Amino acid sequence: MRYFILFVLGIVVGGVLAIFLLGTPRMRSVPGKTIGPPDPGGSPAGTAQIVLDDKFFDVLLGTVFNGLGPPQFKLSQMNQQEGLATITPAAFQGNCTNTLTLAAEGNNVKTGVRFASGKITAPLAFSGSYNLLGNCMQFKGSANTAVQLTFDQAQQTVFGRLNIEEMNLEGVPALANNFVTVFVQNAIDQRINQFPVLRAQQLALSMPVEASGGTLKAQVKDVRAEVVEGALRLHITYDFSAVKGEANKG
Repeated sequence: MRYFILFVLGIVVGGVLAIFLLGTPRMRSVPGKTIGPPDPGGSPAGTAQIVLDDKFFDVLLGTVFNGLGPPQFKLSQMNQQEGLATITPAAFQGNCTNTLTLAAEGNNVKTGVRFASGKITAPLAFSGSYNLLGNCMQFKGSANTAVQLTFDQAQQTVFGRLNIEEMNLEGVPALANNFVTVFVQNAIDQRINQFPVLRAQQLALSMPVEASGGTLKAQVKDVRAEVVEGALRLHITYDFSAVKGEANKG
């Protein structure tokens, strides 16, 4: 019983120290409004569909890992001058690189994007190291994340955000578990979130109509999304306009 109490106290103390030294994970707001499901009554006129499936992201991520190498993100370090709860970009310290490295596979998890049960998930395998008070902490594990989509009409961009729902760590002492959790959450929020899914140049339309002496243009006014098994369907509604005298420009 005594050792059990000490174990529980270690976890509690670790959590308190993680918050005191590193601060709570900083959640950056994603621009735009959250994308909702399609209207049950049907999509309005001027709506197109884009379908993205699991296999598309498998090929995309496979090319990144095999062709470019595993993505690395610099973790953050305590700023002793501004206070313990403030963090600034970390510098390399000897063999302790203060980085989070994504892995194609690890901890029985394959990094990817999945569409199932009406939800977008992105399992992540990772490893990393961090210099904490002069000690190099090595860690590896995996995280289950849910993807939130938003649409910013001003930027004409669909953004994504990863929200960690569960984290599993290998070989990390209970006392250090909370520290690693904060490291990874901050790294994802500061280095990955927010990420563009579809940019303006991919969504905008501009079509010269020489026979009419002008150009047909379209901007996105609304985006809806639905998840089916193995795929994401984006319903993109356009606002069309006609501009005279631009067909022969350029």
